[in-house]
Amino acid sequence: MSFLTHLECALCGRSFDSERLWNLCTKCDRPLVARYDLDTARRELARDGLRERPANLWRYRELLPVRDPRFSLTLGEGFTPLIQTARLAAELDYKNLYIKDEGNNPTGSFKARGMALAVSRAHELGATSLSVPSAGNAACAMSAYAALAGIEAHVYMPKDVPQPFIAECRALGAEVTLVEGVITDCGKAAAADNEKYGRFDLSTLKEPYRLEGKKTMGYEVAEQMNWSLPDVMIYPTGGGTGLVGMWKAFDEFERLGWVSSKRPRMVTVQSDGCAPMVKAFHDGSEFAEPWKDAATIADGLRVPSAVGDFLILRALRESNGTAIAVSDQSMIEAANLMGRTQGIFPAPESGATLAAFIRLRDDGWIKDEESVVLFSTGSGAKYAHLWAS
Repeated sequence: MSFLTHLECALCGRSFDSERLWNLCTKCDRPLVARYDLDTARRELARDGLRERPANLWRYRELLPVRDPRFSLTLGEGFTPLIQTARLAAELDYKNLYIKDEGNNPTGSFKARGMALAVSRAHELGATSLSVPSAGNAACAMSAYAALAGIEAHVYMPKDVPQPFIAECRALGAEVTLVEGVITDCGKAAAADNEKYGRFDLSTLKEPYRLEGKKTMGYEVAEQMNWSLPDVMIYPTGGGTGLVGMWKAFDEFERLGWVSSKRPRMVTVQSDGCAPMVKAFHDGSEFAEPWKDAATIADGLRVPSAVGDFLILRALRESNGTAIAVSDQSMIEAANLMGRTQGIFPAPESGATLAAFIRLRDDGWIKDEESVVLFSTGSGAKYAHLWAS
């Protein structure tokens, strides 16, 4: 079912056995990534054969890590719509503007992709208790897939996350621990309990397979755009797994001969109240310094430090992309614009991508003839309190 061969440290290149549970590289404490036998895959797979497959992320099963299909957990995640905007494009006087609407995923966000793969593979490799620190959506997704697998879920969230996230996790059977502080504080609390109780950690980029679920966004964009790629992709970045995953996906598809070497310019957008990747990018740094006093209404962007910082920065630079910070107010204004023109109720993180697009176009970094994909990473329903007044 899978052409998976091994795991590889993204920093030092050390190889690891893919048939056991791992978190970070045991040598340098950096993320592990899944590698596949793409030469064999190129000979044996035909992209036209995808047309007959189910419209979910498991249509790419040979390029995903699960060996035994009995462990392929699914709630219908993936193959979300890629919408060529009409009314929004007309209002902005811009022709080739697309929205990849990830709010259509189970539990209302793109996090379903990563957790579908992470929980499936952890279950296949024998994990019986899972743990994740989360600003909200990842916790909900892990809780859902752990429930489907019938294994324990333990989530750690900041005390001030919106109540719908907490309620959803509890309804899905997870044990919820609320922590004073931000997601990094949750990570410390989770790590201590993982050590004590033997739970497997599903933190962002601290295990190899959430990345594999997120990369399918890149697979889908290529397929939905008739095996070409847009000029620009704008992605809201907290932990950055989606951006890193899509950059990996484009390389894999090129090695299969399914797309050309042309790549989008990748754009990271963060809140100006928590912008470690933006600062590191413009400072020319390889790694990002932790952001002090992180504050933003977009909980998914309130990530003061990311273990995959160097991978995010590498993708931005290799693609000739950029990084930009926008205000909370501009996120809401852009979310409202997206809503009233396209009928999408986006989370503030999603509004950030449109705010970034408007800025970059005004600055001349995006040209009028270019094709641009915005990632609406989740529904605004869990953030309804931001519109309550």
